[in-house]
Parts: sequence; structure tokens; C-alpha cells
Amino acid sequence: MTATVRQGAGMLAPNVAWREWGVAALELAGKLRQGRFFGRNEHLPLAADGLWQIRQGVVQLTTTQASGDEVLVGIAGPGMPVGLPLTNSVVYQARALTDVYGVWLSLAELERSGLLAQAVLFSLMRRLQQTEALLTIAVGQRRVEDRLRHLLLLLMQEVGQPVDRGVRLSVRLTHQNLANAIGTSRVTCTRLLGRFQQQQWVTWGTDRHLIILPAMLQAGDGRI
Repeated sequence: MTATVRQGAGMLAPNVAWREWGVAALELAGKLRQGRFFGRNEHLPLAADGLWQIRQGVVQLTTTQASGDEVLVGIAGPGMPVGLPLTNSVVYQARALTDVYGVWLSLAELERSGLLAQAVLFSLMRRLQQTEALLTIAVGQRRVEDRLRHLLLLLMQEVGQPVDRGVRLSVRLTHQNLANAIGTSRVTCTRLLGRFQQQQWVTWGTDRHLIILPAMLQAGDGRI
């Protein structure tokens, strides 16, 4: 997958159109049905007979290796589905990185409603593109620093919010989360983030959320 990061008005501009389209389509198809709230760090209960459709907030999707290391396999924001029918992993968890509001959709319900199934299909396409991008980063970039830079650019696309200095990631991922996603150690990830800060590629806001600066985009072609 190729994701192009746009620049405008002196700042990086993440492409957020897909988020708006996904939520709008699901609101129309689901007729604003009642859902459930999850607090930050709460795990969403998963079952084989349905999916959670995220309406608000961001969910981290992980699996666990034989070594016990947790591996990031996806980030689900508004409009995106999560659930056991979308994975073959034996250990699969969905944890709220922010306060989350989700709606439960049973597979039987999706079979009955063509409009609802069509809306979910659109969101599944986005999830597939994200998974492809994560795989490309993990196996297509030999240097660890390149893998980390491309991961941060992908996160900027998925959960970025434009601010005065650049794009703020709306969720806080630990250095261990980032390290697991690119197949390196937490120590190496921390060292590279420090180097990125010195190069003025990233900085941290007062709330400790990472901010991607324009210089990171200028260091490459803006493509993931």
C-alpha cells in the first residue's frame, strides 16, 4: 500500500477523509443504534459470532508471540471493525487506547442487512490497507530507523491530529509498543526517538503525546 502524506498551511496534514466516510456510512446503515462505552486501557470482549464497530476513540489490536512479547497488529479508529472473525491468531486482544464507544454487530445481522454489510466492507478495506502497510514496514525496511520512521508516518495517517507545529498522535503508545511493531528492543526504540528529536523530526507535547514535525516528512518522499 502507498499512503501519501499531504502538506499544507505550513504543517503536515493527515488524510482523514476515510475516517469521516466510514463513520458516516455506518451511522446511516446502523441507524445510530445504541452501543457501549469502554474506558481507557479496558479490553473489549471478543466473540466469534460478531464484530465491534468503533464509533469513537482508538483501539489497539495485539497478538502474543511464543516468547511472550506482545506484537502490535493494528490500530482501529472510528468506523473500523475489530473482532475474532478477522483473525486467525490464537491470542488476540483489543484494548482501548482512549475512551471508546463501540457498537456490536452480529454476523447474522450482517448477513441480513446488505446496507450494513456494505458499510463494514468499506471499513475492512481500510483495515486491509493498514495491515499491508504494517507488513511492508516490518519486512520491507532493513534499517531499524527506517522502520520506526515509516511506522510513525503510518500512525500519523491513522490517528494524527493537526496542531500548530505538526501532527499530534491522538494516542500514547509506549516505547515497547513501538519496538514490538518493528521488531526491535525498547532500548533501541528509545535511543532512536531521542535521535529523531535531535533531528527535529519529532517532539512531545505537554501531555506527552508524540508530535510529528514537518522535517520528518522532508527526510523522505512522504510515502509509506
